[in-house]
Amino acid sequence: MSRGDGNRWDERYAKLGPPPIAAIQLPGVFSGYAPEFPSAGSALDLACGHGGAAVWLAQRGVDVLGVDVSAVAVAAARDLAQRGRVAQRCRFAVADLDDGLPPGPAVDAIVCNKFRDSRLYGAIAQRLAPGGLLAIAVLSEVGGDPGPFRAVGGELRAAFADLTTIAADEGEGLAWLLGRRA
Repeated sequence: MSRGDGNRWDERYAKLGPPPIAAIQLPGVFSGYAPEFPSAGSALDLACGHGGAAVWLAQRGVDVLGVDVSAVAVAAARDLAQRGRVAQRCRFAVADLDDGLPPGPAVDAIVCNKFRDSRLYGAIAQRLAPGGLLAIAVLSEVGGDPGPFRAVGGELRAAFADLTTIAADEGEGLAWLLGRRA
């Protein structure tokens, strides 16, 4: 993303204000699969926004790194982790994912909600530790408008075919996949 994109997201998050404690949750499409998520180990939350999923994972006992292009979102995520009493389990950083994933070891879970960069799919899959869980949801052309930030039909299943799919769906402009690395 360009710095202009970062500024645009900063403005958006500034208008939203601090997230409420109720924001500590998995993205909606994954809420019915909470038992699949780890309760120990490490996780990476890509394009973490205000940090709701990262803090939820930390409250389960997972050490989480959340990254977002917006410094305002990262500040809100740090605040949410503090209010959620898990700041010691959460690290947040401003990162432009156009430069790739942040360096680090394999993780037990990756959450990526409504951020799509198909160039990162291989790196995302490789970053998962054996048995690691991927929860990815992106805007989709299936049941939605076409566009450069939307997945085409079947994109996630094809990109993550090496994972064991736990659940997946696409329609109404959203595609998502929950999968585990062997």
